[in-house]
Amino acid sequence: MFPEKIEESFHLHLEAIQLLQTALESSYLDAYVEHVENIVDQYQVRVIDGVPDAKTAEKVNEIYRKLQTISLEQEEIRKLSQLLLLKGAQTEPLQPNHQLTPDSIGFLFVFLIEQLTKKDHPITVLDLSVGMGNLLLTVISNLAIANYHVAGIGVDNDETLLGIAAANSQWLQVDTQLFHQDGLQSLLVDPVDIAIGDLPVGYYPIDEKAQEFVTGSEDGHTFAHHLLMEQSMNYVKDGGFGLFLVPSNFLETEQSSYLKKWLGDTVYLQGIIQLPDELFKNEVSRKSILILQRKGTEIQQVPEVLLAKLTSLKDPKHVTAFFQEFITWKKSSGLN
Repeated sequence: MFPEKIEESFHLHLEAIQLLQTALESSYLDAYVEHVENIVDQYQVRVIDGVPDAKTAEKVNEIYRKLQTISLEQEEIRKLSQLLLLKGAQTEPLQPNHQLTPDSIGFLFVFLIEQLTKKDHPITVLDLSVGMGNLLLTVISNLAIANYHVAGIGVDNDETLLGIAAANSQWLQVDTQLFHQDGLQSLLVDPVDIAIGDLPVGYYPIDEKAQEFVTGSEDGHTFAHHLLMEQSMNYVKDGGFGLFLVPSNFLETEQSSYLKKWLGDTVYLQGIIQLPDELFKNEVSRKSILILQRKGTEIQQVPEVLLAKLTSLKDPKHVTAFFQEFITWKKSSGLN
């Protein structure tokens, strides 16, 4: 299971969050942010207008004294933060588009980025639907472990979720810029090497804005994940990649004609990786990872698009077999 120090840390952190939640009369997630900001501020309990009260502050301070004796690596802190957020989701259920991206999928993104980029160049990773940041922080933390020089940019219009991403970025001491805005509005960011996203499934409500995009529907609301893919790739350098988690039936919907036009105009669809059925409740909810590459000089459509299906993420043999399949495909495709 988890190392003893992570288990011990989890219970101490949880107790502190619950104490703050009661004292502040707040949601679990708001108390979580308050708690992490206290930790970042050298384990100091922030008291404003007598809240939390002296008795609660002393209890929390006692917990903080214990936590300071436990040393955790960056990736251990990220896993701990995920456990604490999953615990919160049990008591305050999140809507589907706000759920944490599972580590098993995050690690797949890490593998793909390692295969598609060069370690000797700094890379910037953009996530326009960053949410609580677990996917972006999984990627940044694990690429850093693999000795990549990596920075992240995250965008989200949900203030609470972005607050969690910001707090966790500070706790992990990773290089991230976070923007609180609609990801489909103009962004003040330089072109990036990689765009990623566990894209929200649903309709984008502002039709006038949607129709500025090639993927925008001419009639009614447009699928948000179509627009976010297009917008993400607008900020990727020529030859750079986009890795997106999308519904597996993305080419079979009533709006797929708009998506196909954009795919033909701006990017190459280089691969589709269908995730294991075991991860999803039913056929409708199944998802795949798309590998897109922005067109540019000397960038070409691969001779054979990767069409892979992962049968399991729980069995190491199946995962290793997929890794080998991908490496073999990459060599044979001449992918830049």
